[in-house]
Amino acid sequence: MTTPRDLLIVALDVPGTRPVEQGDLSLALAGAELADLLAAGRVALDGERVVPEPGGTSPGTGDRLLDEAATALVAEAPYEPVEEWLWRRGRGLAAAYVSVLEAEGQLATPRRRLMPRGTERPVPVDGPARRSAGDRWAFHEPVLAGLAAALGIEPEGAGEVPVPEDEAAVTVLAAVNGAVTELEGVRQRRRIEDAAFQNIWRGP
Repeated sequence: MTTPRDLLIVALDVPGTRPVEQGDLSLALAGAELADLLAAGRVALDGERVVPEPGGTSPGTGDRLLDEAATALVAEAPYEPVEEWLWRRGRGLAAAYVSVLEAEGQLATPRRRLMPRGTERPVPVDGPARRSAGDRWAFHEPVLAGLAAALGIEPEGAGEVPVPEDEAAVTVLAAVNGAVTELEGVRQRRRIEDAAFQNIWRGP
């Protein structure tokens, strides 16, 4: 299992302080991929820029989606800032992970009557993947906990969210939090604009 897969299972399995938006989850999954590539020595950070290590853009992580992430890295200077990576790689990433995990039988979508097709929320299937993610979550592993916290999900009884010892991982988590906050700001502006538009049409 990888951090993105564990994060998706946690996001579907553990109640948060707010509903998890698909866009937020996609950004966090892109951050999880980068955290795994950093831990595997496939990339390094030069300040806030993602620098592939020798061989870092070639496949070989053992996970198809993580391999795709590795091959998607910008391989030439001045390279790509972490936040740009999150927005570029994160586009539609939550749906991609859900599709892969459903195909592998690790997620299932319960069918309920009176629910339009396509609106059901997938749920993790009991098995090794779910148990592995649950164990890592229960252990309050810092990277997983930090990514989940950006989505409004925090471990019970953990107190403050643990901070990773690795400075590069801290940089990634900060970028994920910043991107999620920025996306929420965009949503908020759209809600205000939509409300103002509706008020214009309603009239006095």
